[in-house]
Amino acid sequence: MSGGGYFRRVGAVRPSHLMFTGGVGALVDLPNFSVMVKGLDHWSYAGVPDPVIEEPRLRGAVNRALRRYGPNQVGELRAAPWIPGTDTDPKGNAARIGVPVTPFPQWLRCTACNELASLGSGKWGFENSNARRPDEARFYHENCYRKKKGRKPLAVAARFALACTKGHLDEFPYTEFVHEGRACPDTTYPTLRMRDNGGNLAANVSLECLVCKKAKRNIRDAMGDKGRENLPRCRGRHPQWDGVYDTCDETPYLLVVGASNQWFPVTLSALALPDTGTDSLRKLVEERWPDLEDFEDEAEIAMFAKKSKHHRYLRDYEPAQVWQAISAYRAALSGDAGETEQPPGPPDLLTPEWQVLSAAKTADPTEDFALVDASLSGPLSTVFSQVRQVERLREVRALIGFTRLDAPDPEDPGLVTRVDLGRRERDWVPASEVRGEGLFLRVDDHLIEQWEQRVASSDALAAHAAAFGRFREHRRSERIQDGSDLMQGWPGSRYIALHTLSHLLIRTIAMECGYNSASLAERIYSGDAEERRTGILIYTAVPDSEGTLGGLVSLADQDPSTGENRLARIVRTALYKAGRCSSDPLCGERLPKAPEDFLHGAACHACLFVSETTCERGNRFLDRRFITHLAGDPKSLALIPDFG
Repeated sequence: MSGGGYFRRVGAVRPSHLMFTGGVGALVDLPNFSVMVKGLDHWSYAGVPDPVIEEPRLRGAVNRALRRYGPNQVGELRAAPWIPGTDTDPKGNAARIGVPVTPFPQWLRCTACNELASLGSGKWGFENSNARRPDEARFYHENCYRKKKGRKPLAVAARFALACTKGHLDEFPYTEFVHEGRACPDTTYPTLRMRDNGGNLAANVSLECLVCKKAKRNIRDAMGDKGRENLPRCRGRHPQWDGVYDTCDETPYLLVVGASNQWFPVTLSALALPDTGTDSLRKLVEERWPDLEDFEDEAEIAMFAKKSKHHRYLRDYEPAQVWQAISAYRAALSGDAGETEQPPGPPDLLTPEWQVLSAAKTADPTEDFALVDASLSGPLSTVFSQVRQVERLREVRALIGFTRLDAPDPEDPGLVTRVDLGRRERDWVPASEVRGEGLFLRVDDHLIEQWEQRVASSDALAAHAAAFGRFREHRRSERIQDGSDLMQGWPGSRYIALHTLSHLLIRTIAMECGYNSASLAERIYSGDAEERRTGILIYTAVPDSEGTLGGLVSLADQDPSTGENRLARIVRTALYKAGRCSSDPLCGERLPKAPEDFLHGAACHACLFVSETTCERGNRFLDRRFITHLAGDPKSLALIPDFG
């Protein structure tokens, strides 16, 4: 990173940090101050060789999500500007290439005298003299009256800002606030003082004007719904675009710098897949059309592939894939092909992955992807219908925007206002890639279908569904209108079960394979009874070589001492731990009840929660009672009541 027009490093972050934690428009905390990542208009790739990350499937999804077509579409996914060499030559060209940032907030407080002033007031100096120690970069109070011998007193960022649901972020109006909306009667630019009085009841920060000596106010007067009445209307500011202002009539919220809701990324990610065989399947359907034209659904295809010697060639494909190819060819013959528009909603990146991971025949290995069947015997076969080792994979992630105050809804993208990454459209978006390995687990279709029927009318599932409706209704975005479908995006019981099982396995795997749980990630392939998706992919998601050491894949190997698949021990341990939690009985008895709108049941940090980069849904839609029987439950709702 480099700050504003000052081309020297002030810090460093990983590429994944720019995707999930501190991308364009986000605040990044440095040791002595905070900075905002500037918009794409300020990024420069001069001197950066080949930053393009190639992944056509993700690029197409980005264009669809941004509604960019024709000549205006995104043509490139680019890694962040960076070249090696800063360690060997910290004053060389490499140190001047990076992601541009600007200080924010630009109101600073002296740690010695508590004077409060803006960065443009001329009262602050900046030093970053040691090129090898960007962490020592700091602002200082130039003429502090409490200055002692040695270094000048450190100036730190005042920790309050204003944000609105349309994605605007602004400085807190300290001068107007302390004077209750009026100007200081004695001067145009008054000197202010900020004191943090401590305490454990919300903020207790007092402000006073040192010129008129009459204006005093506590920051508590700006907090909560009542405090919003004391705040001015949003000015529509985008500080990442250097002073750009929109027209905005929202009432902003007080935001503490460093709050987790100041920035939420809008990202898309896809696995680099080998040739799925779609072209060969299409040719097969064309050649064998007289044999296939009378099929009416995928169940009939599955039956003939299994029992008919004449249709044995179909065993190399999933029935769903064959039926899709037949339907497409039938539409082409009737002249209907190409007339249908793209289905509404977010881009579907999971279906092609599911088709490759669950196909009856594993795809040929490539440089980016290698899939191997693992042995499936004993108790594993009672739960899973497929276990596969993903010996190589590559995941590409793209950042397409961000939101403030409210996280984006993956099922309803229009619910929250997405802010663009630049003032004007560009033909590229930031991206990163990781290489790793993984385990693909397909839960037995009949097992989960029987379980779904059993829990469909349960009080626990009804409580989860009702909480989801309240969650949608209570969103700060205030975009839910009367008559809207509050259950839009409800993932259903199948997703909750698969997601919970995934978290249980991740936490157990982290203890067995040597990977930190934060270096693991999940992808849940869930669908209704018609789609028949029941898959979990657990994979390493780190940008260095640690993700390809083989520790995760080896967990699906056979144990030579017992002859049992090692994964069986992992599952057994995970289910055992799921039955008890150090926070029980509070955790085990938890279910959301009105007016509560949290989206988890028997789940907490002690038993199920994982890091934000690991979970695809922010630790929501989790409940241990749907996986194993919990003590005290009068009726078991467990998907896996017994495992060997």
